[in-house]
Amino acid sequence: MKIRILIKAGLMLRFLLVFHEDMSGQSSTPGVSNGITPLQQMVASCSGAILTSLFVTPLDVVKIRLQAQKSPFPKGKCFVYCNGLMDHLCVCENGNSKAWYKAPGHFNGTLDAFVKIVRREGIKALWSGLPPTLVMAVPATVIYFTCYDQLCAALRVRMGTWAEEAPLLAGAIARVGSATVISPLELIRTKLQSQKQSYRELTDCIRSAVETEGWLSLWRGLGPTLLRDVPFSAMYWYNYEKGKSLLCEHYNTREPTFTITFISGAASGSIASIVTLPFDVVKTRRQVELGELQAKNLSCQVSSSTFSVMSRIVAQYGFGGLFAGFLPRLIKVAPACAIMISTYEFGKAFFRKHNQESILRPLQTSNT
Repeated sequence: MKIRILIKAGLMLRFLLVFHEDMSGQSSTPGVSNGITPLQQMVASCSGAILTSLFVTPLDVVKIRLQAQKSPFPKGKCFVYCNGLMDHLCVCENGNSKAWYKAPGHFNGTLDAFVKIVRREGIKALWSGLPPTLVMAVPATVIYFTCYDQLCAALRVRMGTWAEEAPLLAGAIARVGSATVISPLELIRTKLQSQKQSYRELTDCIRSAVETEGWLSLWRGLGPTLLRDVPFSAMYWYNYEKGKSLLCEHYNTREPTFTITFISGAASGSIASIVTLPFDVVKTRRQVELGELQAKNLSCQVSSSTFSVMSRIVAQYGFGGLFAGFLPRLIKVAPACAIMISTYEFGKAFFRKHNQESILRPLQTSNT
């Protein structure tokens, strides 16, 4: 009888420890953060990434088709393709007139383009070009979100009275990490697409570039990306956590609902996208320039620096040029942030509940 009581007490203590960790957002168990494991965080972020890309990609496909109708893409021309998770540079394929972005059609606007693409090409055409980009976008998102959660939980413990600023620092560090890992892979993908090289030829090309320009050549274009993404990430996570806490207090709920996370994600994403818009304009221009130089097999050393690109935009269009594309970016970023974070939080809540039930189940069994 005493042994049975001790077993029950031990199980109850374990449950209370996990419950306390869940409420405090801290963890004393190695490998567990906020009541779920890093692997469960990865699964939650992966599902969120896939759902986000499925919802947001059609918007960008229609935008690119409208651009191609207005100004047809010539051979070697680059354009930026966004699947809701990250931007990808696409190079118009040499001699391929049947590429999805060159499909014929006369559109009178966004809604008309949606309807005509579905009627003439089938609904799958709205997700044209998506599969190759997911190969990098999903892992990048998984690394980013999992690193953020792990860093934020650790920083909250160590920052003491400054714990509320932990999302700011964790978001910036997580974005630097994920962008640094993915940048060389994106460069390789662009080379493969633009020059139609075999993997052996590509390896020789990369080795030659490293020998002549150094290892940093693999991270060319990372600077403008970090200038946009690091401030965006820091502001996004800080405002998201603040907004989520305020809405939970307003609705007198301990756990954030799907609606609360959706609204907080959309609002914080909108604020961050507006503030970082000049960096996005410069980053996009710089990315396209580098891509077109690579497509033409020219040295990227002659490409303009970030500062010179910004100066040229201001000289040509005034300071307003740095805020070009304000509405399209807002329409794209706000829903993407809302869908991603609400799906991610829903996944984490599901796993947290599953973990708590797995602890309670032995208690219920021993009581019967």
